[in-house]
Amino acid sequence: MIYLDTSVALAWLFTEDRQPPVSLWDGTLVSSRLLEYEIWTPLHARGLADSHGGAARQLVGRVALLELTPRVLARALDAFPGPGPLRTLDALHLASCAYLADQGQAVELASYDRRMNDIARAMDIPLFDTEES
Repeated sequence: MIYLDTSVALAWLFTEDRQPPVSLWDGTLVSSRLLEYEIWTPLHARGLADSHGGAARQLVGRVALLELTPRVLARALDAFPGPGPLRTLDALHLASCAYLADQGQAVELASYDRRMNDIARAMDIPLFDTEES
């Protein structure tokens, strides 16, 4: 199972220079419900909702969205290991990823955010290789 961080989703959606490998899309994708909001906010801000909306809906439709349950929210209140500081939404994503791992799910984090990756490593959450092979 691959936990899809917004940085990877937006890189694909906006066709940025760095793109996730095709193998990412072959895996089972999961993310926090935050992903949907973090995709649509920049689309609206850049005036791209009409041109990119269909691709955004298709992308979100491929991802199992994890709700921000009280247990996930409680974990986000705790301290995170590794270098700080951690941004609020990143803490919620990492808490969601940790929740899946705590439930016995084999989950890898796919993120371009170096700070988030460093903290995930400190939490013993494996990273999905987001570089093209």
